[in-house]
Amino acid sequence: MTESIQIYSIPTCSDCNYAKRYFKEHELPYTDYNCEEDAKYAEEVRKLTGKQVVPTIVIGDKVFVGFAENLSEISELVK
Repeated sequence: MTESIQIYSIPTCSDCNYAKRYFKEHELPYTDYNCEEDAKYAEEVRKLTGKQVVPTIVIGDKVFVGFAENLSEISELVK
């Protein structure tokens, strides 16, 4: 996989933690942007999605809002 993975998250979000655990278990490097620690990341999410929802996951030019409901598409993309 050559695309970089970015995840916008907050520490108390179970879907965010599930996504990060999935990426770690599959040895997929990712960058985590904690929206709770830095408001600029929350603003980036709003610009990407028009909403303020975490996790927001960016892989290449694709943006996913939520992880569990997008798992099959994400897993195909990161093969």
